[in-house]
Amino acid sequence: MWAGPATEQLRAHTDRVVRILEDPALNQAQRRTEIRAVALEAFDVVEAARRALGPHWPKRSVAEREEFTGLFQGLLERGYLSRIGEYGGEKVQYVAERVDGDFAIVRAQIVTSKGTQVPVEARVVRRGERWLMYDVLIENVSLVASYRSQFDRVIRTSSYEELVRRLKDRGQP
Repeated sequence: MWAGPATEQLRAHTDRVVRILEDPALNQAQRRTEIRAVALEAFDVVEAARRALGPHWPKRSVAEREEFTGLFQGLLERGYLSRIGEYGGEKVQYVAERVDGDFAIVRAQIVTSKGTQVPVEARVVRRGERWLMYDVLIENVSLVASYRSQFDRVIRTSSYEELVRRLKDRGQP
């Protein structure tokens, strides 16, 4: 199957996650820990946080950006690692890659055990020799854009400080 460097790196991360999910020797907590390590290796959390905060990012101090990035990482972890028990043997098929300088889009399909195909698009950025994800679109819905609209609504109707308080208190806006 055709693939470029971005696709190959994503495939390697995905294969590692699938091996973890299918390893009968691991319990849920161990799976969560190992998948978290792969995710941190594969994901550019700062880039994702910057894009999720959108026009509000440049207005934040370095310390505020670092705090927000940590809170955003926690939000992503709670949202996605909590769902690992839902894995049911789905397969990932990579279908296309488009590179534009230091950015690329990798298109794939998740094929469920029933044969349903779910389109997935990973947006990645090159950092040195590595390609790191900063956004994932599932059925054309962007993770980052969804968060950006939620965060923007809280900031515009209340304040940035209120957004941070909500992320700290409840883990979600």
